[in-house]
Amino acid sequence: MELERAQGLISAVFAAGKVRATRPLAAVVVDAGGHVVASARQDGATIARHDFALAKAWSSIALGLDTRELAQRAETNPAFFSAACTLFSGRLLPTPGGIVLRDGDIILGALGVSGNTGEADDACAEAAVRDVMALPT
Repeated sequence: MELERAQGLISAVFAAGKVRATRPLAAVVVDAGGHVVASARQDGATIARHDFALAKAWSSIALGLDTRELAQRAETNPAFFSAACTLFSGRLLPTPGGIVLRDGDIILGALGVSGNTGEADDACAEAAVRDVMALPT
């Protein structure tokens, strides 16, 4: 995951939030190893939003699934996700707003967004991925 593309994703998240009139957002992009490539928090976003966004990105990359899917799976298998949260020292956050970033079958990293409802966070993340990841590297 290149820095320029990661920064583009974050800008696109914030633009999507403006269109959707969300509360101030935080966005984090991690590489395939779960390391932060870029992050930003809009003015007015609460201090915990960065940590939530990072947890969503990390969860996506750790399990190879968007957090929307993880949230659905957590509903049907709460014991597994409770154990996984403990195993991963609280870094796992199965709630919408985290998306795995791919180039075909290759995982490049993940994007996490937080600041509004999970559904709104997810919509902003999806819009950003649609706008930025379709562009050539």
